Amino acid sequence: MQARVVVTGLGVVSPIGIGVSEFWKAALDGRSGISTISGFDPFPMDGYRSKVAGQVRDFSAERHLDSPQADRVDRYAQFALVAVKEALADSGLIMAKEKPHRVGVIVGAGMGGMVMGEREITQLYQFQKPHRVHPNFIPVITLNSASGIVAMACGAKGPNVTISTACSSSAHALGQALHCIREGRADVVIVVGADASITPLVFAGFCSLRALSTKYNDQPEKASRPFDAGRDGFVMGEGAGALILESTSHAKKRRARIYAEVAGYAATSEAYHMVIPREDGEEVATTMRLALADAGATAAQVDYINAHATSTSIGDAVESKAIRRLFKSRADRIAISATKSLVGHTLGAAGALGGIASVLAIHTGQIHPTANYDEPDPACALGGISRAIQERTIKTALLNAFGFGSNNAAVVLKRFAA
Repeated sequence: MQARVVVTGLGVVSPIGIGVSEFWKAALDGRSGISTISGFDPFPMDGYRSKVAGQVRDFSAERHLDSPQADRVDRYAQFALVAVKEALADSGLIMAKEKPHRVGVIVGAGMGGMVMGEREITQLYQFQKPHRVHPNFIPVITLNSASGIVAMACGAKGPNVTISTACSSSAHALGQALHCIREGRADVVIVVGADASITPLVFAGFCSLRALSTKYNDQPEKASRPFDAGRDGFVMGEGAGALILESTSHAKKRRARIYAEVAGYAATSEAYHMVIPREDGEEVATTMRLALADAGATAAQVDYINAHATSTSIGDAVESKAIRRLFKSRADRIAISATKSLVGHTLGAAGALGGIASVLAIHTGQIHPTANYDEPDPACALGGISRAIQERTIKTALLNAFGFGSNNAAVVLKRFAA
């Protein structure tokens, strides 16, 4: 019999708060974390079409971390370390009492160490001094730098994996952690999603792709507006989310508090286009259907969906169409919220932050509002989307995450029943 898997700890670094309590209070208030970017040192924002982002303000690694390695890693890995520190404390897990080879780390990251990467390549071309490239350049910019540093900080010697599937990275990290524990390869998996890519080159790339919102540069808090008729692109964000996953037997043995159960997962590829999803929504619907089957659940049992909902014209409409395909007459009765309306699109961290919002919704019975849902777009209007807090008993929730490269992930979370 496969092990059941539960969530026992949460940690957050986000544009609306550092720490779970601050994040959740702001989320329930519907408070936007989107603000104007002042400029990329040493040049201003004049050349950028979009000028807003979900930035983690006043972040200091030294204030949150006592690890001697904290100042030697990229910003995204610092976010990961801070989120993991909180999640471990929240879980009550004492690593010194654990078998280190039974504790794994799985990280979802979209871009990796871009802050240091861009800085070093700029200096190399500007000064032409190869011998002055930072000695830690390679280990810091690799996508697995966060998983490595988290494992070292925690003493976790089990499976150590980094998943990079763009926007769905940390949703896949959750799913792979579920498999890892189910299959008996670990008792505990520290799951992290992290990204810090609001940098001159990455931001310019997304602007050139014409994927970012440009209409609300003077009203940044209104820029991220999933499902709304006035949406005109996504808003970049940054941050990290961490979840401690354990087998039920392990969690019960140490009398841990259980937030929710991770019950099912599906991963698919549309094999269609690098950026645009299939417009009929069939593949997204299939991903959700497969995840529910993996959880032993049906569409009729789903109470809540934490939507991928990036605020792009095509993406939101396709996801809505997929929800209608799968849930049919129930589609308008399922509660739906879009965490990205508050924090922007945090890329590799998106699935983890959406997962945390889902877990907290199950645990508290409160679903955070979807900000800026002022004029529902008929192409993607669903009855369960609300600008206000929704209070419901949630037994089964779906987390959606879709990434560049025709990549789809869906995770099923349930209220835990012994």
